[in-house]
This record gives sequence, structure tokens and C-alpha cells, in this order.
Amino acid sequence: MSAIDQGRYALQKPSSDVKETAQSGRGWYAVLARTGLVAKGASFGLVGALAIKLAVGSGGSATSREGALAQLSHHSFGKAALIALACGFAAYAIWRFVQAFAEERDGDEGTLAVWGKRGGYVARGLIYAALTFSTLKLLAGSGGGGSQTDRAHKSTAMVLGWPGGRWIVGAVGLAIIGAGLWNLYRGFARTFEDKWRGGLSPLWRRWGARAGVAGHIARFVVFGLIGVFVAKAAWDYKPKDAIGLDGALQKLAHASYGPFLLGVTAAGLIAYGIYCLVDARLRDVRSNT
Repeated sequence: MSAIDQGRYALQKPSSDVKETAQSGRGWYAVLARTGLVAKGASFGLVGALAIKLAVGSGGSATSREGALAQLSHHSFGKAALIALACGFAAYAIWRFVQAFAEERDGDEGTLAVWGKRGGYVARGLIYAALTFSTLKLLAGSGGGGSQTDRAHKSTAMVLGWPGGRWIVGAVGLAIIGAGLWNLYRGFARTFEDKWRGGLSPLWRRWGARAGVAGHIARFVVFGLIGVFVAKAAWDYKPKDAIGLDGALQKLAHASYGPFLLGVTAAGLIAYGIYCLVDARLRDVRSNT
């Protein structure tokens, strides 16, 4: 083997090793995936718990995950919890980035479908990379737990000022509504169970599936509200119509039968957190599955 071939082999081998590990779903790759899913579940559980407290009049708040983390930082155990969550969010982000890298064509799957999956994995990775950054800012004492709705106002105003910005914001709103509908379908059809393998008793599996149904329906509600109001911001050319997760929960709180609607949705978000914990235990995390 020539020196050039040896060099090329040395460069390709780490890449090949990463793909092989991802496709086997074992080792460090599995640790990243399962750690990330636990952190994801904990963050949704926090949001749901705070919203439940608000719904029953016990001083909670309708907030986003960043806002829930900011409130967590005020407790005596907050710093340790934030460190653990930051590690979990980072693990989730890296898992998704590696998953995007390792994704390959499966059977008759087209190239466009593969790149669509990769794009979805990268998008999820970026969301959790941002959550990691926000958590690290909280740990450093430099904020990071601001209102998601305030950021939505600013981002929408900026994009609406671009050429074609109204169409871009409208498309984003429709995409978020689509994500909500996908969650609704996934919940009722229980397609999330397709990736589950053995590892828990039938009782845990059954209740984990029920939590998954309730959790996905709750996500449909909040994603649907966010998407509708983002689309409305584009239609009316009013950036302040756009909302985030905290804004969606506030809309529920202020609606007719608000405490009931907020309480049911918040319970669904807690259920989604429980589902993520069960998913972390049962999920087949191999790429291309």
C-alpha cells in the first residue's frame, strides 16, 4: 500500500468506525441516545409540572423549557440538576448529528428521502445544542431563560423585513402545524412503539405506551397553537402575534375553561416526559431503523 493510500485509509477509518457504531446502536452511541432521551423527558416534565401548579393556583407558570430551567436554577439543588441536564442536552444533540452522518439509503428509499431524514436529525440536534447553550448560560449566571415568545416576536419581525419574509414566516407556521399533526398521528397510531424492543415488564410497557399517546396529543395541542399564531403573524403582518411554547400555554390558561384546558395539556406534557424515560430504556437506537 502506497503512502497516499495509507493516509486515505487512516482518514476513512474513524468515519467508518463511527458509522458502524451508530448502525449497531451500541457503545458510546447508545449512551448518547439514552442519556439525551432522559434529559428530554426531564425538561418536558418540568414544563408540565410548572403549568400544573399554575392551573391549580399553586404559583406555577406557563413557561418554555428555557424558562423552566431558569426557575430550576433558583433552587438549592438547581446547579447540580442544570449540569446534569446540560450534559443530557449535549448528548442528545451529538446523537442526532451522528445519526444524520450515519444515515444511509435503506432498500428502495430515494436519495431525497435520505436527505430529508438527515435534515430532520440535524434540526433536532440544533434545537438541543441551543438548549445546551441556554443551560450553560444559566450556570454561568448570565441569563439564558428568557421568554420564548419574546424571541419569537423578534425573530418574526426580523424575517418579515426580508424580501419574501411574509411567505417564509407563513411556511414556518405551516411546518409547525404539520409537526403538530404528525405528533397527533404518531400518538393515535402508536407508531413510536415500532422502535421499541424488550427490556421492561409488560405493565411498564403498557403504561409507557399510554403515556406516549397522551404526550403526543399534548404536543399536537401546543405545536398546533404555535403554528397557527406564527401563520397568523404572517397573514396579518404582525410579529407580536407569533408565540412560543410559553405563549401557547398562556393562550390555554386565558381561554374559556382555561385552568382545565391548561391542566389537561400540562398533564399531557408530563406524560410525554414519562414516555421519553420509557423510550430511553426500550428504544432501538440503531441508525437506519
